[in-house]
Amino acid sequence: MDVIRLLGIRDTPLSTDEVLAAVGDHAAGGTAVFVGTVREQDHGKPVTRLSYSAHPSAEAELRQVAEKVAADFPVTALAAVHRVGDLELGEAAVIVAVAAPHRDEAFKASRRLIDDLKANVPIWKHQVFADGETEWVGAGE
Repeated sequence: MDVIRLLGIRDTPLSTDEVLAAVGDHAAGGTAVFVGTVREQDHGKPVTRLSYSAHPSAEAELRQVAEKVAADFPVTALAAVHRVGDLELGEAAVIVAVAAPHRDEAFKASRRLIDDLKANVPIWKHQVFADGETEWVGAGE
């Protein structure tokens, strides 16, 4: 059975329950979940709007990242979903989860999964600040 249980780039709200269910595994002694949410400030400035855009290759790049994590760590299951489109404050922008035989492996693999996703998957965030300034933040930033 493939340890990569769920991957996706979606324009609909993300579900922590769905991601947790996807990585459920009786061989796992630990499951680590990271949920990245839209915050009300960045760089000390109030954010009024935020949207994410993804390159058409984003899902393929996400799969490559997941495959590398699965090859480098003894995981029993992993999942990663990222949102695109307009998001409200507090909404989940990204959820990753990793199940592994032991907690330390789960923590390390989930950290690598989110870090590599942020660094390598071509997804860009467009923020609009209260003062009218805007900022694009993308893969590798």
